[in-house]
Amino acid sequence: MKKLNLFLGALVAIFFISCEGPQGPAGYDGYDGFDGIDGANGQDGINILGKVMDIEGSFTLENDYAIFYEFPQNVEVFETDVVLVYLLWDETVDGNGDLVDIWRLMPQTRIIDQGLLQYNFDYTFFDVNIFLESDFDLSTLPAGDTDNQVFRIAVLPAESTTGKLDTSDINSVMAHLGVKEENIQKIKLD
Repeated sequence: MKKLNLFLGALVAIFFISCEGPQGPAGYDGYDGFDGIDGANGQDGINILGKVMDIEGSFTLENDYAIFYEFPQNVEVFETDVVLVYLLWDETVDGNGDLVDIWRLMPQTRIIDQGLLQYNFDYTFFDVNIFLESDFDLSTLPAGDTDNQVFRIAVLPAESTTGKLDTSDINSVMAHLGVKEENIQKIKLD
């Protein structure tokens, strides 16, 4: 008899538990409760306005084996910004037969027959000076090392360099700045 009472009691309990009443109001975003008061607005995010441009020039005795480029008025460079310069090192052909530029972050040092040759640069927030340094007479260089050299200059706002950015890869820098190849200004210097 005890077992029958226990069984009937369990059956009655299950019956009452499984009954459903009217549905209550839905919670907010999966949580019960009321919306709180909105907090104060935060600061706006960083607006990265980097710039990338190509310049072409020649190193000569007349310009003291230096290519000087002054930033135009439409390129605003701040003292805290980072300026990177890449040398067009070579070109290769991709799988589709298209030419692909090979860029190297400067400074770049070459060991040649005459000795050590370095392509180097310095900058201010007004200009970039790209120059040759060597342990030999630069007038002995062949035209391939001095004439019509192409450099890519990237201006990175200081706020944009705080993460993990591979600055040795120009494609990574351009993607970070949102710059596409067709938007790069090409400047030929005399």
